[in-house]
Amino acid sequence: MKLLEEKIFIDPVIQDLIDQNDYASAVDHLFESQLRSWLLMKTNYDALKNIQTKSFWFDGFKFKVQFNPGRIISTSAIVDNNTISNRPCFLCVKNLPEEQKGIILRENFILLCNPFPIFKKHFTIASLSHESQRIAEYFGEFLELSKLLSPRYTLIYNGPNCGASAPDHLHFQAGTKQFIPIENDIQQIKNDFGKIVQKNECITTSFINDGLRKIIFIESGDKSLIEKSFRKIFRIYEEVSSTEPEPMMNLLCNYDKEFGWSLIIFLRSKHRPDCFFKNDPDKILISPAAIDLGGLVISPRKEDFVRLDKDLLQQIINEVSIDQKAFSLIEEKVKAEVI
Repeated sequence: MKLLEEKIFIDPVIQDLIDQNDYASAVDHLFESQLRSWLLMKTNYDALKNIQTKSFWFDGFKFKVQFNPGRIISTSAIVDNNTISNRPCFLCVKNLPEEQKGIILRENFILLCNPFPIFKKHFTIASLSHESQRIAEYFGEFLELSKLLSPRYTLIYNGPNCGASAPDHLHFQAGTKQFIPIENDIQQIKNDFGKIVQKNECITTSFINDGLRKIIFIESGDKSLIEKSFRKIFRIYEEVSSTEPEPMMNLLCNYDKEFGWSLIIFLRSKHRPDCFFKNDPDKILISPAAIDLGGLVISPRKEDFVRLDKDLLQQIINEVSIDQKAFSLIEEKVKAEVI
């Protein structure tokens, strides 16, 4: 308990904002305070301002590639069981850097500034207990946290076998809203490539194959309905998939006061593309997770950033996404069980 108390950022401004239930502003205040007091964080956010990007247009939607050397540890993280069990967990409160402070969210989570950013403001939301990265039991919390930070931040979940660099510790990420290209493109992508399998005045569920990704997109203002729909999809995907400990997926979630939740589910076939494991010069160090599949691909090596073109990008995203046969099977089963 003492360790946790030492890590909670105590500030009258933050406390006043939390009392008003304005968590997005409280998070902004934490960010600015940490930026002033934590040199590593300031250095990396300053570097982010001058980062190189390039863009590729596909059929009505965009992918960006971000050359970000600061993300090489996360991109190349070794996440086999033996490695994980023999290293201290960097998300446990007792192992956090001395300078790092956080805000408690919904009693069971601590929000921390991410010192190795992709977004203009990038956060990790870690469970206060050391428990495995699993979405099924905590999907409701995921939705609530999304709503809590909704005015300015998007919530992110990476599965334990497809992007989570700490698969042994439950955590989410939050980043600047509408920074990931698909957040701006999803409605157009749904119109161009989507099949609506469920629609009424309370919820819409669409299956989307845009030529690169296999996406399930759920829109609803009713938390209980979106939870019920997700549980059904999760169960069906689990039946179709052979992966453990959970079917491979990445999630992006936004909340809007008028329209409710927008949940984007990326269905996966593998963690990393074959080129990740090759030797140079054929190696490309890209490890797609939710942000990458959302259209912001992180490239920590300059040679890969230079080499990546539209064809290579499409090949990588296609390779890690579930195949059309399995996707169609899931769609058929979901249709047969429409709420």
